[in-house]
Amino acid sequence: MFTGIIEELGTVERIEHSADAARLTIRGPLVVDGAGHGDSISVNGVCLTVVEQTPETFTADVMAQTLSMSTLAGATAGSPVNLERAALVGGRLGGHIVQGHIDGTGTVLAVRPGDAWRVVRFSLDETLAPLVVDKGSIAIDGVSLTVSSISPAELPEQWFEVSLIPETLAATTLGGLAVGDRVNLETDILARHVERMLALAASAATRATATPAVTSEPSEPSAVLRSTP
Repeated sequence: MFTGIIEELGTVERIEHSADAARLTIRGPLVVDGAGHGDSISVNGVCLTVVEQTPETFTADVMAQTLSMSTLAGATAGSPVNLERAALVGGRLGGHIVQGHIDGTGTVLAVRPGDAWRVVRFSLDETLAPLVVDKGSIAIDGVSLTVSSISPAELPEQWFEVSLIPETLAATTLGGLAVGDRVNLETDILARHVERMLALAASAATRATATPAVTSEPSEPSAVLRSTP
């Protein structure tokens, strides 16, 4: 479990691809400090497990499903990444509850600079659109952010915006985003639970409506019970 408050900007040192997976080696002295085999570290919002480590790097395996759903498939040596260690129980929750389980990706549609901030608009897949609300929480490449604007529900192509303060621009990879860049998205876990409950309730209601009514008409006697002439 993470909070979406990035601890360190790391760098991909090496990526080795296999038929259905990849192995990433990432430089991040801060997050490696105190980490052990099997610990979780968020890399651009993706929860990965430490399988090897040195005083300044750690290595993690990434399975095919994660590669297909996130931007890690396109990672190369030298790529900057947002890093965060798992949250400590009893610590302050500075962002929101982030699992590190990516829902999908979005694409930067527009970047609007302001006097002291930057507004960035992202595309939003129609399957994720119901889970994103104005002033709600969302994790972008592992960074906990507040949605500052969303598209009208009737638009065929949905989008949302976030407003990035100078600290976020300087301390994370989001400061380098440009139109066309892809990012990892994780929606609020509470919204996902509500969506699932509503879907199950609607499915149960549909099944109840489709159940055929019980007829009160007598059925035809079976051949065994019919009397013979």
